[in-house]
Amino acid sequence: MAKIFLHSFHLLLLLLFLATHHSDQLQPSQIFSLLQIQQLLNHPPALTVFKDSTDFCSIESTPSFTLACYEDNITQLHMFGNDGDLPLPQNFSTDTFFEALGCLSSLKVLSLVSLGLRGPLPRSIGSISSLEILNISRNYFNGDIPVQLSSLRNLQTVILDNNEFTGKVPEWLISLPVLAVLSVKNNSLGGFLPNSVTVLQNLRVLALSKNNFSGEVPDLRNLTNLQVLDLEDNYFGPHFPALPTKLVSLVLRKNKFGFGIPAELGHCYQLQKLDISLNEFVGPFLPSLLSLPSINYIDISKNKFTGMLLQNMSCNAELVFVNLSSNLLTGELPSCLHLDSKSSAVVYDKNCLSNEAQEQNPSIFCHHEALAVKIPAHEQNHTRPVAKTVLASSTAGAIVGGMAIAGVVFLVIRRANRKASVKTSPTRSITERVSPVNTAKLLSDARYISETMKLGASLPAYRTYALEELKEATKNFEASSLIGETSIGQIYKGKLSDGSLIAIRSLKMRKRRSLQIYMHRIELISRLRHCHLVSALGHCFECYQDDSSVCRIFLIFEFIPNGTLRDYISGLTGHKFTWIQRIAAAIGVVKGIQFLHTGIVPGLYSNNLKITDISFDHNLHAKIRTYNLPLLAENKGTVGGGSSPGPKGSKSEGVKHEDKDDVYDIGVILLEIILGRSIMFHNEVGVLKDLVQVSITTDDIARRSIVDPAVHKECSGESLKTVMEICVRCLSSKPADRPSVGDVLWNLQFAAQIQDSLRGDAQNNED
Repeated sequence: MAKIFLHSFHLLLLLLFLATHHSDQLQPSQIFSLLQIQQLLNHPPALTVFKDSTDFCSIESTPSFTLACYEDNITQLHMFGNDGDLPLPQNFSTDTFFEALGCLSSLKVLSLVSLGLRGPLPRSIGSISSLEILNISRNYFNGDIPVQLSSLRNLQTVILDNNEFTGKVPEWLISLPVLAVLSVKNNSLGGFLPNSVTVLQNLRVLALSKNNFSGEVPDLRNLTNLQVLDLEDNYFGPHFPALPTKLVSLVLRKNKFGFGIPAELGHCYQLQKLDISLNEFVGPFLPSLLSLPSINYIDISKNKFTGMLLQNMSCNAELVFVNLSSNLLTGELPSCLHLDSKSSAVVYDKNCLSNEAQEQNPSIFCHHEALAVKIPAHEQNHTRPVAKTVLASSTAGAIVGGMAIAGVVFLVIRRANRKASVKTSPTRSITERVSPVNTAKLLSDARYISETMKLGASLPAYRTYALEELKEATKNFEASSLIGETSIGQIYKGKLSDGSLIAIRSLKMRKRRSLQIYMHRIELISRLRHCHLVSALGHCFECYQDDSSVCRIFLIFEFIPNGTLRDYISGLTGHKFTWIQRIAAAIGVVKGIQFLHTGIVPGLYSNNLKITDISFDHNLHAKIRTYNLPLLAENKGTVGGGSSPGPKGSKSEGVKHEDKDDVYDIGVILLEIILGRSIMFHNEVGVLKDLVQVSITTDDIARRSIVDPAVHKECSGESLKTVMEICVRCLSSKPADRPSVGDVLWNLQFAAQIQDSLRGDAQNNED
């Protein structure tokens, strides 16, 4: 007892000292909580930084510990163990530990990963009312998921993976209105999936794999924002679930699903990964799935799919893994699936195909097995139109595939040869390049999830603002709030009553028009919410006093205070981007443009993108702050058009290749990223492009001689060459010769992976 009192007395003395000497920083209660956490964990090596600093908010992050503050309050706490390298003391109390965490009243992000925490998740977790992201994966928590979580109304991300939770997914999920990520992988949860899941309108990721769930999956079609659905290794079934159409990754592997797959699955045009293997599916396979515009991974193995494949069927050129094995397919493997690459794979054995490169059954086997499959009468009615769909799509594929096959094979071989140069095993390459939405990575780190919400889940709901509210935020639009001015209006910085900062674009309308005229464009603007766009938060109309015509429109956006991409390349911010940071910024820009083109209807093109239009949030994630808003274009009297350096193409070409103006602008940005020098005039682009083009054909030493000296030593030769090649292609004088936005994204991601692989090899050599 005396020992405990002595510890508390020492903590109190240190607390008084810190409060006296650093009263302008953290509140004493928060300092006390940190010191108490350190003591409870028995002063682990990860927290030795505490004894060397009293300015906790300035402590440098380590792989094991990260602390983030905002306005003298702790907002993020991340602690990562490594398979028991932070052994907890024998008398450790999880309840006391969470009570200490509850004193951090402004905590928004809490990650406690692989710390060896045991027992039920303490009810005191419900006292951290500000919490938005909770990641307690890879511990030993057991029992039910506590109902106290339902009181955390701001929760956006809940990750409980790799624990020992039992019971059911709770019905009180309906109490979490902004929940975007729910991941409970690898636990012992069971029972049916509750219908309350279907009302979580903001849900982006639902990962329930490796549990004991059973029964039918509820109708998920109302979850229009759902992108990742992972139900692997449960007992769901037997009917295929009703799904939304914006899915990017769908994993139903190793369940009890049966009957056929619906034709509606062929309408998931954003689907990149499809894994329905190890189930009991019957009926015809849909060959149209092979040619979905975004698909790059398909696994239908170990089912009883039937149908005939044709040699001239079409496929998506981005496919890196296809597994059709152990089904009842007949015919011939489509030519577009003859992928010859170490990093791409096609598996089709144990069917009845005429291709003999992989072991096949005799055709009579598939015929008899197909006849033996029992499909209930009510399911047969559904399979007939599907069969017609298969025949129609096969016929169309024969016509289109014959023309496209040469180009597809060329692209696949070219990209496959590039991928083969990465020093990783084929299995690792396949799993890592399956999709930009890598589920394992997406769910492994709460910060990563929060920052990659494609449709802006972390933003407040789009709404209409009152004019008085904007006047108060800008002190009646006084001059000190003005941060920019263009030919069509002004841009103000404002601060709302809740303390959040906003940017306000004031547009004076040239023509008198009623409010209804503008509502369609406002509705389009309301959907411009993406992690790589400075996103729209709302609008406000100001009308003439004599009638209801609109005289001014205010568009409200999130406020991004950090510098531009040019600032971070030139070092104007005091920090120069590394090569991998430059590629990451470019990837963010391209993803933002891709969303403008394909994420909304109609798409927004000719966005006049410039490097000074790329800003960064506090996590240094790139955001495009200026793009072709419909209202802006209308007020100018134009529909876009280029103002960036270089040729954009004729008007007739623009209609046919409407996305290629933005591709050219991306090329100019890549040019500046590579060379590290500002491009200020139109005529510079052609000269610098030629310089890069010539250097591609030279050796590595000569190539590096033109690169920004700040990064020319750290970038790998293959990564640099890949970025240079796609840059030159983007700057082609003919729009038709420029790559697609998707092609640019693939090359940049490939360049990043090469660079990351090099960095990993270097770290392993050091170890």
